[in-house]
Amino acid sequence: MKDLVPPQSADWLAVETTLKNILASYGFEEIRFPIMEFTQVFSRSIGDVTDIVQKEMYTFDDRNGDSITLRPEGTASCVRAVLEHNLLHQRAQKLWYMGPMFRHERPQKGRYRQFHQLGVECLGLAGPDIDAELIFLTAKIWRAFNLNSLRLELNSLGTSDERAQYRNVLSSYLEDFRGELDDDSLIRLEKNPLRILDSKNPDLKNVIAGAPSLLENLGEESKDHFHKLQALLDSAGIAYVINPRLVRGLDYYSKTVFEWITDELGAQGTVCAGGRYDGLVEMLGGKATPAIGFAMGLERFIELVASGADSDQSNADIYLLGADERFSGVALNLADTLRDGLPGKRIQVHCGGGSMKSQFKKADRSGAKVALILGGQEIESGEVTIKPLRSDEKQISVKQSECVGALSALT
Repeated sequence: MKDLVPPQSADWLAVETTLKNILASYGFEEIRFPIMEFTQVFSRSIGDVTDIVQKEMYTFDDRNGDSITLRPEGTASCVRAVLEHNLLHQRAQKLWYMGPMFRHERPQKGRYRQFHQLGVECLGLAGPDIDAELIFLTAKIWRAFNLNSLRLELNSLGTSDERAQYRNVLSSYLEDFRGELDDDSLIRLEKNPLRILDSKNPDLKNVIAGAPSLLENLGEESKDHFHKLQALLDSAGIAYVINPRLVRGLDYYSKTVFEWITDELGAQGTVCAGGRYDGLVEMLGGKATPAIGFAMGLERFIELVASGADSDQSNADIYLLGADERFSGVALNLADTLRDGLPGKRIQVHCGGGSMKSQFKKADRSGAKVALILGGQEIESGEVTIKPLRSDEKQISVKQSECVGALSALT
Protein backbone atom coordinates (compact mmCIF):
# COMPACT_ATOMS: atom_id res chain seq x y z
CA MET A 1 0.00 0.00 0.00
CA LYS A 2 1.36 3.40 -0.91
CA ASP A 3 0.95 7.01 0.12
CA LEU A 4 0.10 9.56 -2.54
CA VAL A 5 1.97 12.83 -2.00
CA PRO A 6 2.46 16.07 -3.95
CA PRO A 7 3.13 16.61 -6.78
CA GLN A 8 1.71 13.19 -7.80
CA SER A 9 -1.57 13.95 -6.01
CA ALA A 10 -2.06 16.93 -8.34
CA ASP A 11 -1.58 14.64 -11.34
CA TRP A 12 -4.22 12.28 -9.95
CA LEU A 13 -6.67 15.13 -9.38
CA ALA A 14 -6.23 16.36 -12.95
CA VAL A 15 -6.80 12.85 -14.38
CA GLU A 16 -9.83 12.22 -12.15
CA THR A 17 -11.40 15.55 -13.16
CA THR A 18 -11.04 14.76 -16.86
CA LEU A 19 -12.51 11.27 -16.37
CA LYS A 20 -15.50 12.66 -14.46
CA ASN A 21 -16.19 15.20 -17.20
CA ILE A 22 -16.10 12.53 -19.92
CA LEU A 23 -18.44 10.27 -17.93
CA ALA A 24 -20.88 13.14 -17.41
CA SER A 25 -20.87 13.83 -21.16
CA TYR A 26 -22.10 10.25 -21.71
CA GLY A 27 -24.90 10.61 -19.15
CA PHE A 28 -23.34 8.57 -16.33
CA GLU A 29 -24.03 9.40 -12.68
CA GLU A 30 -21.80 8.79 -9.66
CA ILE A 31 -22.62 6.21 -7.01
CA ARG A 32 -20.71 5.81 -3.73
CA PHE A 33 -20.76 2.72 -1.52
CA PRO A 34 -18.76 1.54 1.52
CA ILE A 35 -15.30 0.02 1.27
CA MET A 36 -16.54 -2.95 3.36
CA GLU A 37 -19.31 -5.45 2.63
CA PHE A 38 -20.55 -8.72 4.09
CA THR A 39 -18.21 -11.36 2.70
CA GLN A 40 -21.00 -13.27 0.94
CA VAL A 41 -21.56 -10.30 -1.43
CA PHE A 42 -18.21 -11.16 -3.01
CA SER A 43 -18.06 -14.93 -2.49
CA ARG A 44 -21.46 -15.36 -4.18
CA SER A 45 -20.80 -13.01 -7.08
CA ILE A 46 -17.10 -13.33 -7.91
CA GLY A 47 -17.00 -17.12 -7.53
CA ASP A 48 -15.45 -19.26 -4.83
CA VAL A 49 -12.97 -20.84 -7.28
CA THR A 50 -11.33 -17.53 -8.17
CA ASP A 51 -7.96 -16.45 -6.82
CA ILE A 52 -9.62 -13.31 -5.44
CA VAL A 53 -11.92 -15.24 -3.10
CA GLN A 54 -9.54 -18.08 -2.32
CA LYS A 55 -6.30 -16.14 -1.79
CA GLU A 56 -6.59 -12.36 -2.04
CA MET A 57 -9.52 -10.92 -0.08
CA TYR A 58 -9.01 -9.06 3.19
CA THR A 59 -11.64 -10.82 5.29
CA PHE A 60 -12.22 -10.66 9.05
CA ASP A 61 -14.94 -11.11 11.66
CA ASP A 62 -16.27 -7.90 13.21
CA ARG A 63 -17.30 -7.55 16.85
CA ASN A 64 -20.70 -9.07 16.13
CA GLY A 65 -19.09 -12.13 14.58
CA ASP A 66 -20.14 -11.17 11.03
CA SER A 67 -17.67 -11.92 8.25
CA ILE A 68 -16.64 -8.62 6.62
CA THR A 69 -14.45 -8.07 3.55
CA LEU A 70 -12.69 -4.98 2.21
CA ARG A 71 -14.00 -4.63 -1.32
CA PRO A 72 -11.67 -6.35 -3.84
CA GLU A 73 -13.65 -4.91 -6.80
CA GLY A 74 -16.63 -2.64 -7.28
CA THR A 75 -19.24 -4.37 -9.44
CA ALA A 76 -20.73 -6.60 -6.74
CA SER A 77 -20.96 -3.66 -4.30
CA CYS A 78 -22.56 -1.48 -6.97
CA VAL A 79 -25.19 -4.12 -7.77
CA ARG A 80 -25.89 -4.65 -4.06
CA ALA A 81 -26.42 -0.90 -3.59
CA VAL A 82 -28.65 -0.66 -6.69
CA LEU A 83 -30.86 -3.45 -5.36
CA GLU A 84 -30.94 -2.14 -1.79
CA HIS A 85 -32.09 1.30 -2.96
CA ASN A 86 -34.48 -0.03 -5.66
CA LEU A 87 -32.74 2.01 -8.37
CA LEU A 88 -33.88 -0.28 -11.18
CA HIS A 89 -37.58 0.51 -10.70
CA GLN A 90 -38.83 1.50 -14.18
CA ARG A 91 -35.48 2.83 -15.39
CA ALA A 92 -32.06 1.62 -16.45
CA GLN A 93 -29.01 2.88 -14.58
CA LYS A 94 -25.74 4.25 -15.95
CA LEU A 95 -23.38 4.61 -12.99
CA TRP A 96 -19.72 5.21 -12.19
CA TYR A 97 -17.59 5.07 -9.05
CA MET A 98 -13.98 5.74 -8.19
CA GLY A 99 -11.96 4.72 -5.16
CA PRO A 100 -9.72 2.22 -3.36
CA MET A 101 -9.99 -1.57 -3.66
CA PHE A 102 -8.04 -4.17 -1.67
CA ARG A 103 -6.40 -7.47 -2.64
CA HIS A 104 -3.62 -9.32 -0.85
CA GLU A 105 -1.49 -9.87 -3.95
CA ARG A 106 2.25 -9.97 -4.48
CA PRO A 107 3.13 -6.28 -4.89
CA GLN A 108 4.70 -5.37 -8.22
CA LYS A 109 4.95 -2.40 -10.53
CA GLY A 110 1.49 -1.01 -11.17
CA ARG A 111 -0.20 -3.44 -8.76
CA TYR A 112 -0.56 -2.84 -5.03
CA ARG A 113 -2.61 -4.30 -2.19
CA GLN A 114 -4.57 -1.09 -1.95
CA PHE A 115 -5.23 0.09 -5.49
CA HIS A 116 -7.71 2.47 -7.08
CA GLN A 117 -10.26 1.81 -9.78
CA LEU A 118 -12.64 3.70 -11.97
CA GLY A 119 -15.70 1.51 -12.43
CA VAL A 120 -18.53 2.07 -14.92
CA GLU A 121 -21.74 -0.01 -14.81
CA CYS A 122 -24.89 -0.05 -16.99
CA LEU A 123 -27.84 -2.03 -15.64
CA GLY A 124 -31.11 -2.75 -17.44
CA LEU A 125 -29.90 -2.57 -21.06
CA ALA A 126 -29.59 -5.77 -23.09
CA GLY A 127 -28.52 -4.84 -26.61
CA PRO A 128 -25.08 -4.67 -28.23
CA ASP A 129 -25.52 -0.89 -28.59
CA ILE A 130 -24.71 -0.29 -24.91
CA ASP A 131 -21.74 -2.69 -25.19
CA ALA A 132 -20.50 -0.55 -28.07
CA GLU A 133 -21.13 2.71 -26.21
CA LEU A 134 -18.95 1.59 -23.30
CA ILE A 135 -16.15 0.78 -25.71
CA PHE A 136 -16.69 4.13 -27.47
CA LEU A 137 -16.40 5.78 -24.03
CA THR A 138 -13.09 4.07 -23.28
CA ALA A 139 -11.75 5.05 -26.70
CA LYS A 140 -12.79 8.64 -25.93
CA ILE A 141 -10.74 8.49 -22.72
CA TRP A 142 -7.63 7.34 -24.60
CA ARG A 143 -8.02 10.22 -27.09
CA ALA A 144 -8.47 12.74 -24.28
CA PHE A 145 -5.09 11.72 -22.85
CA ASN A 146 -3.35 11.28 -26.24
CA LEU A 147 -2.83 7.55 -25.68
CA ASN A 148 -2.24 5.69 -28.92
CA SER A 149 -0.59 2.50 -27.69
CA LEU A 150 -3.66 0.56 -26.52
CA ARG A 151 -5.21 -2.31 -28.43
CA LEU A 152 -8.69 -3.72 -27.93
CA GLU A 153 -9.29 -7.46 -27.51
CA LEU A 154 -12.83 -8.91 -27.68
CA ASN A 155 -14.54 -12.21 -26.98
CA SER A 156 -17.99 -13.58 -26.24
CA LEU A 157 -18.61 -16.02 -23.39
CA GLY A 158 -22.19 -16.73 -24.48
CA THR A 159 -25.02 -17.58 -22.10
CA SER A 160 -24.78 -19.73 -18.99
CA ASP A 161 -26.33 -22.69 -20.86
CA GLU A 162 -23.83 -22.32 -23.71
CA ARG A 163 -20.94 -22.16 -21.26
CA ALA A 164 -22.25 -25.30 -19.53
CA GLN A 165 -22.17 -27.19 -22.84
CA TYR A 166 -18.74 -25.80 -23.65
CA ARG A 167 -17.54 -26.75 -20.18
CA ASN A 168 -18.12 -30.42 -21.02
CA VAL A 169 -16.19 -30.07 -24.28
CA LEU A 170 -13.32 -28.24 -22.58
CA SER A 171 -13.18 -30.67 -19.64
CA SER A 172 -12.91 -33.62 -22.02
CA TYR A 173 -10.01 -31.91 -23.81
CA LEU A 174 -8.18 -30.93 -20.59
CA GLU A 175 -8.48 -34.42 -19.10
CA ASP A 176 -5.99 -35.58 -21.73
CA PHE A 177 -3.47 -33.12 -20.25
CA ARG A 178 -4.19 -33.74 -16.56
CA GLY A 179 -0.57 -34.66 -15.91
CA GLU A 180 0.59 -31.24 -17.18
CA LEU A 181 -1.85 -29.14 -15.12
CA ASP A 182 -0.66 -27.28 -12.03
CA ASP A 183 -2.43 -27.58 -8.67
CA ASP A 184 -4.67 -24.52 -9.23
CA SER A 185 -5.72 -25.81 -12.65
CA LEU A 186 -6.57 -29.24 -11.25
CA ILE A 187 -8.95 -27.59 -8.78
CA ARG A 188 -10.45 -25.49 -11.56
CA LEU A 189 -10.83 -28.55 -13.77
CA GLU A 190 -13.32 -29.93 -11.28
CA LYS A 191 -15.18 -26.71 -10.46
CA ASN A 192 -14.79 -24.27 -13.38
CA PRO A 193 -12.49 -25.39 -16.22
CA LEU A 194 -13.00 -22.11 -18.14
CA ARG A 195 -10.81 -20.44 -15.52
CA ILE A 196 -7.88 -22.54 -16.75
CA LEU A 197 -7.96 -20.47 -19.96
CA ASP A 198 -7.16 -17.45 -17.74
CA SER A 199 -4.08 -19.13 -16.21
CA LYS A 200 -0.86 -17.08 -16.24
CA ASN A 201 1.31 -20.21 -15.91
CA PRO A 202 3.65 -20.16 -18.96
CA ASP A 203 3.98 -23.95 -18.80
CA LEU A 204 0.31 -24.23 -19.80
CA LYS A 205 0.58 -21.93 -22.82
CA ASN A 206 0.54 -24.71 -25.42
CA VAL A 207 -2.25 -26.61 -23.65
CA ILE A 208 -4.44 -23.50 -23.58
CA ALA A 209 -3.60 -22.60 -27.19
CA GLY A 210 -4.85 -25.98 -28.37
CA ALA A 211 -8.13 -25.89 -26.43
CA PRO A 212 -11.44 -25.84 -28.35
CA SER A 213 -12.90 -22.36 -28.81
CA LEU A 214 -16.00 -21.19 -26.99
CA LEU A 215 -16.90 -19.07 -30.02
CA GLU A 216 -17.53 -22.28 -31.95
CA ASN A 217 -20.06 -23.36 -29.30
CA LEU A 218 -22.20 -20.20 -29.17
CA GLY A 219 -25.91 -20.23 -29.96
CA GLU A 220 -27.45 -18.07 -32.66
CA GLU A 221 -28.59 -15.29 -30.28
CA SER A 222 -25.13 -14.93 -28.76
CA LYS A 223 -23.48 -14.99 -32.19
CA ASP A 224 -25.91 -12.31 -33.42
CA HIS A 225 -25.18 -10.10 -30.39
CA PHE A 226 -21.44 -10.43 -30.94
CA HIS A 227 -21.64 -9.79 -34.69
CA LYS A 228 -23.75 -6.65 -34.17
CA LEU A 229 -21.24 -5.34 -31.64
CA GLN A 230 -18.43 -5.86 -34.14
CA ALA A 231 -20.43 -4.03 -36.82
CA LEU A 232 -20.92 -1.02 -34.52
CA LEU A 233 -17.19 -0.91 -33.75
CA ASP A 234 -16.35 -1.26 -37.45
CA SER A 235 -18.65 1.64 -38.31
CA ALA A 236 -16.82 3.85 -35.79
CA GLY A 237 -13.38 2.81 -37.01
CA ILE A 238 -12.42 1.24 -33.66
CA ALA A 239 -9.88 -1.49 -34.31
CA TYR A 240 -10.04 -4.73 -32.33
CA VAL A 241 -8.71 -8.27 -32.19
CA ILE A 242 -10.95 -11.24 -31.38
CA ASN A 243 -9.26 -13.30 -28.67
CA PRO A 244 -11.13 -16.59 -28.05
CA ARG A 245 -9.00 -17.22 -24.92
CA LEU A 246 -10.16 -14.02 -23.21
CA VAL A 247 -12.38 -15.15 -20.32
CA ARG A 248 -11.74 -12.50 -17.61
CA GLY A 249 -10.99 -13.46 -14.02
CA LEU A 250 -14.47 -13.27 -12.45
CA ASP A 251 -17.21 -15.88 -12.72
CA TYR A 252 -20.13 -13.52 -13.30
CA TYR A 253 -19.26 -12.51 -16.89
CA SER A 254 -21.38 -13.55 -19.91
CA LYS A 255 -21.51 -12.70 -23.62
CA THR A 256 -19.28 -9.68 -24.38
CA VAL A 257 -15.92 -9.40 -22.62
CA PHE A 258 -13.14 -6.98 -23.58
CA GLU A 259 -9.74 -5.69 -22.54
CA TRP A 260 -7.63 -2.69 -23.55
CA ILE A 261 -3.96 -3.69 -23.43
CA THR A 262 -0.65 -1.84 -23.74
CA ASP A 263 2.93 -3.10 -24.15
CA GLU A 264 4.36 -0.06 -22.36
CA LEU A 265 3.82 -1.25 -18.77
CA GLY A 266 5.61 -4.59 -18.82
CA ALA A 267 3.80 -7.73 -17.67
CA GLN A 268 0.86 -5.77 -16.23
CA GLY A 269 -0.42 -4.71 -19.64
CA THR A 270 -4.21 -4.64 -19.11
CA VAL A 271 -5.28 -1.04 -18.49
CA CYS A 272 -9.06 -1.44 -18.74
CA ALA A 273 -11.28 -4.53 -18.80
CA GLY A 274 -14.92 -5.44 -18.57
CA GLY A 275 -17.90 -7.16 -20.07
CA ARG A 276 -21.47 -8.34 -19.60
CA TYR A 277 -22.73 -9.86 -16.35
CA ASP A 278 -26.37 -10.54 -17.15
CA GLY A 279 -26.82 -13.05 -14.31
CA LEU A 280 -25.28 -11.10 -11.43
CA VAL A 281 -28.32 -9.03 -10.39
CA GLU A 282 -30.42 -12.18 -10.05
CA MET A 283 -27.55 -13.94 -8.24
CA LEU A 284 -27.59 -11.19 -5.60
CA GLY A 285 -31.35 -11.39 -5.05
CA GLY A 286 -32.85 -9.15 -7.74
CA LYS A 287 -34.88 -9.86 -10.86
CA ALA A 288 -33.06 -11.08 -13.95
CA THR A 289 -31.45 -7.91 -15.36
CA PRO A 290 -29.00 -7.42 -18.23
CA ALA A 291 -25.87 -5.50 -17.26
CA ILE A 292 -22.43 -4.56 -18.51
CA GLY A 293 -19.49 -2.62 -17.10
CA PHE A 294 -15.76 -2.09 -17.02
CA ALA A 295 -13.04 -1.20 -14.54
CA MET A 296 -9.81 0.70 -15.04
CA GLY A 297 -6.87 0.57 -12.63
CA LEU A 298 -5.90 4.17 -11.96
CA GLU A 299 -2.32 3.47 -10.86
CA ARG A 300 -1.55 1.79 -14.17
CA PHE A 301 -3.51 4.33 -16.19
CA ILE A 302 -1.83 7.35 -14.58
CA GLU A 303 1.57 5.71 -15.05
CA LEU A 304 0.74 5.31 -18.73
CA VAL A 305 -0.43 8.93 -19.00
CA ALA A 306 2.70 10.19 -17.22
CA SER A 307 5.00 8.20 -19.50
CA GLY A 308 3.87 10.25 -22.48
CA ALA A 309 3.56 13.65 -20.81
CA ASP A 310 5.99 16.40 -19.89
CA SER A 311 6.60 16.57 -16.17
CA ASP A 312 5.13 19.61 -14.43
CA GLN A 313 6.46 19.89 -10.91
CA SER A 314 4.98 23.34 -10.23
CA ASN A 315 2.51 23.95 -7.42
CA ALA A 316 1.77 27.60 -8.23
CA ASP A 317 1.14 29.82 -11.24
CA ILE A 318 1.44 33.13 -9.38
CA TYR A 319 3.52 33.76 -6.24
CA LEU A 320 2.97 36.86 -4.07
CA LEU A 321 5.92 38.11 -2.01
CA GLY A 322 7.02 41.21 -0.08
CA ALA A 323 8.97 42.24 3.01
CA ASP A 324 6.80 45.11 4.31
CA GLU A 325 5.07 44.48 7.67
CA ARG A 326 1.76 45.27 5.99
CA PHE A 327 2.38 42.66 3.28
CA SER A 328 0.29 39.77 4.63
CA GLY A 329 -2.94 41.73 5.01
CA VAL A 330 -2.69 43.27 1.53
CA ALA A 331 -1.42 40.11 -0.17
CA LEU A 332 -4.04 37.74 1.24
CA ASN A 333 -6.86 40.03 0.12
CA LEU A 334 -5.31 40.58 -3.32
CA ALA A 335 -4.79 36.82 -3.76
CA ASP A 336 -8.48 36.11 -3.13
CA THR A 337 -9.40 38.80 -5.66
CA LEU A 338 -7.12 37.13 -8.19
CA ARG A 339 -8.61 33.69 -7.48
CA ASP A 340 -12.06 35.09 -8.27
CA GLY A 341 -10.83 36.83 -11.41
CA LEU A 342 -8.49 34.09 -12.66
CA PRO A 343 -10.35 30.80 -12.01
CA GLY A 344 -8.17 27.74 -12.29
CA LYS A 345 -4.93 29.59 -11.53
CA ARG A 346 -2.89 28.42 -8.56
CA ILE A 347 -2.03 31.44 -6.46
CA GLN A 348 0.33 31.18 -3.51
CA VAL A 349 1.03 33.87 -0.91
CA HIS A 350 4.43 33.76 0.77
CA CYS A 351 4.12 33.05 4.49
CA GLY A 352 6.78 32.96 7.18
CA GLY A 353 8.71 36.15 6.42
CA GLY A 354 12.34 36.18 5.32
CA SER A 355 14.44 38.33 3.03
CA MET A 356 13.36 39.20 -0.48
CA LYS A 357 16.19 37.02 -1.80
CA SER A 358 14.95 33.96 0.08
CA GLN A 359 11.37 34.69 -0.98
CA PHE A 360 12.39 34.85 -4.65
CA LYS A 361 14.13 31.47 -4.25
CA LYS A 362 10.89 29.98 -2.91
CA ALA A 363 8.90 31.61 -5.72
CA ASP A 364 11.27 30.01 -8.23
CA ARG A 365 11.04 26.59 -6.57
CA SER A 366 7.24 26.78 -6.63
CA GLY A 367 7.33 26.70 -10.42
CA ALA A 368 5.30 29.92 -10.67
CA LYS A 369 5.42 31.79 -13.97
CA VAL A 370 4.98 35.17 -12.33
CA ALA A 371 5.94 36.81 -9.04
CA LEU A 372 3.84 39.66 -7.64
CA ILE A 373 5.89 42.05 -5.49
CA LEU A 374 4.16 43.99 -2.75
CA GLY A 375 6.89 46.05 -1.10
CA GLY A 376 6.38 49.15 0.99
CA GLN A 377 6.35 51.43 -2.07
CA GLU A 378 3.74 49.33 -3.86
CA ILE A 379 1.54 49.18 -0.78
CA GLU A 380 1.70 52.97 -0.35
CA SER A 381 0.75 53.60 -3.99
CA GLY A 382 -1.85 50.83 -4.27
CA GLU A 383 0.17 49.14 -6.99
CA VAL A 384 1.82 45.77 -7.52
CA THR A 385 4.94 44.87 -9.47
CA ILE A 386 4.52 41.93 -11.88
CA LYS A 387 7.79 40.09 -12.55
CA PRO A 388 7.85 37.21 -15.08
CA LEU A 389 9.97 34.34 -13.78
CA ARG A 390 10.10 32.05 -16.83
CA SER A 391 10.72 34.55 -19.64
CA ASP A 392 12.83 37.58 -20.49
CA GLU A 393 9.87 39.95 -20.42
CA LYS A 394 10.40 43.07 -18.31
CA GLN A 395 8.63 43.56 -15.02
CA ILE A 396 5.82 46.12 -14.91
CA SER A 397 3.87 47.93 -12.23
CA VAL A 398 0.07 48.23 -12.37
CA LYS A 399 -2.70 49.29 -10.06
CA GLN A 400 -3.88 46.45 -7.87
CA SER A 401 -7.36 46.94 -9.33
CA GLU A 402 -5.93 46.27 -12.82
CA CYS A 403 -3.92 43.22 -11.79
CA VAL A 404 -6.39 40.60 -13.08
CA GLY A 405 -6.35 42.02 -16.59
CA ALA A 406 -2.58 42.34 -16.68
CA LEU A 407 -2.05 38.80 -15.46
CA SER A 408 -4.55 37.33 -17.93
CA ALA A 409 -2.16 38.24 -20.72
CA LEU A 410 0.89 36.77 -18.95
CA THR A 411 -0.38 33.50 -17.48
